[in-house]
Amino acid sequence: MAAASGRAQGEKPSIDLSPVLAYNKTILSLGRLAVGTPDRPADLISAGRIPAQKAEELTTMNTNKKLNMTMLCDFYELTMGNGYFKAGYKDRITHFDLFFRSVPDNGGYAIAAGLEQVIEYIQDLHFDPEDIAYLRGRKIFDEDFLDYLANFKFTGDIFAIPEGTPVFPNEPILTVRAPAIQAQLLETYLLLTINHQSLIATKANRIVRAARGRAVLEFGSRRAQGSSGAIDGARAAFIGGCKGTACTISDQLYGVPAGGTMAHAWVQTFDTQYEAFRAYCEIYPENAVLLVDTYNTLESGVPDAIRAFNDVLKPKGITKCGIRLDSGDMAYLTQKARQMLDEAGWTECTITVSNSLDEFIIQDLLLQGAQINTFGVGERLITARSEPVFGGVYKLVAYEDDQGNVIPKIKLSENVSKITTPQYKKVYRLYGGETGKAIGDWLCTYDEDVDSNRNPDGSLTIFDPDATWKKKTIHNFVAKPLQVPIFLEGKLVYQLPKLEEIQQYCSDQMDTLWDEVKRFDNPHNYYVDLSQKLWNTKYDLITHHK
Repeated sequence: MAAASGRAQGEKPSIDLSPVLAYNKTILSLGRLAVGTPDRPADLISAGRIPAQKAEELTTMNTNKKLNMTMLCDFYELTMGNGYFKAGYKDRITHFDLFFRSVPDNGGYAIAAGLEQVIEYIQDLHFDPEDIAYLRGRKIFDEDFLDYLANFKFTGDIFAIPEGTPVFPNEPILTVRAPAIQAQLLETYLLLTINHQSLIATKANRIVRAARGRAVLEFGSRRAQGSSGAIDGARAAFIGGCKGTACTISDQLYGVPAGGTMAHAWVQTFDTQYEAFRAYCEIYPENAVLLVDTYNTLESGVPDAIRAFNDVLKPKGITKCGIRLDSGDMAYLTQKARQMLDEAGWTECTITVSNSLDEFIIQDLLLQGAQINTFGVGERLITARSEPVFGGVYKLVAYEDDQGNVIPKIKLSENVSKITTPQYKKVYRLYGGETGKAIGDWLCTYDEDVDSNRNPDGSLTIFDPDATWKKKTIHNFVAKPLQVPIFLEGKLVYQLPKLEEIQQYCSDQMDTLWDEVKRFDNPHNYYVDLSQKLWNTKYDLITHHK
């Protein structure tokens, strides 16, 4: 039977490609796409650029080889690098800030994370021969530029706010001072790393606070966006306060405590639910956490768990055990399960729940009197489902001229929130001298500090950079610089803390924030103020360019 179009069955459709070809030709002729056709191995051989035996190897990606993350960059970073090189700007020192514009979930704060992976990336920056061959094949890069890349090494400075620190919009989480080509090439990897881990650490911290002291475990690997999303996401979740993860490799790589019990398949594999529970208790008597919702939580799941505990654990004198629920009305089921366990004498048996949890659901469950000891949080944590993008950006804020003078630069926009704060900067956190609580953050130019801005009586007057009439004079305070040197002249000068230390540091720093800043709904606006000199610089540049 012929197709509805009249085409015979099996006949290939006739497609007119001329409009597509014409469009592509037009785009290319306008120079809007910086693309070229990669050289074939034969072309490379004939040009004498590569030995015949190496040509195929260098132009074909070996997926079994560890990826060179230097090539994880937006293509324009390379075309701009080539442009800087040919324009004579390869040695021009530039200053870039990495910052974000708004807190996810309309929250009051974010948690900085991802610095350790940035450090590893910087230390491994290089271009392999196959990378150079690929770029040469694009036919748009100057040969001297390719030689420069072949000997590429980061020689600049990097300053950053340590992982685990609460951070706020429009302040530099990380600052790069480096030659233009070097600074530009870092953009993509720095952003994707800091953006992702800061997003997950922030979400995890919100969830942990909602749990009010109860343990939170990260359960989201199978729903993460790719392997790095799962692996590094578990690390970030631990920084944010999670007690552990289900992701084994995150334990192996980073020391995030991994653990797990059973899935429904374990129960289904046995002839009866009781046999499944008994076998598990016999195999793991010190870690017997039983999944009780495979069939009927209250009618058979909890009773069979109690029976297995009585038959296997009680004779061994073991009183610590647990059950887990992955479905149903968690408030009602946990209350009933708690009652059944207590009446059976298993008062130390813990109750763990999972099933699409987030900070708001956890908050509601506890308000409803749910009897829960541990929360296993998966997809809504590891993907930050409610707002899965951390809006970090990487912007040029200054460069240095031939005499070493720092020249501030600004990016303007019709969208006021996208106007950048220019200049090479310092960032301070101001703490109340009596309370120890954070008052606000304060940005100044590189050549000033808090002391140089004090009033005669030692106080400091700060003001809202947008609503300048809003001023506050603080008297008894402590100012601490937030950024610390990470790399100086290309050399690592930062001592990486252990992951457990980062988690504890994060917890300690969160305690310095007022509760009003940490609430989920309508949090208090934490101010990031500018020094008078920095404010003047910004608005002078706005006036100049307008």
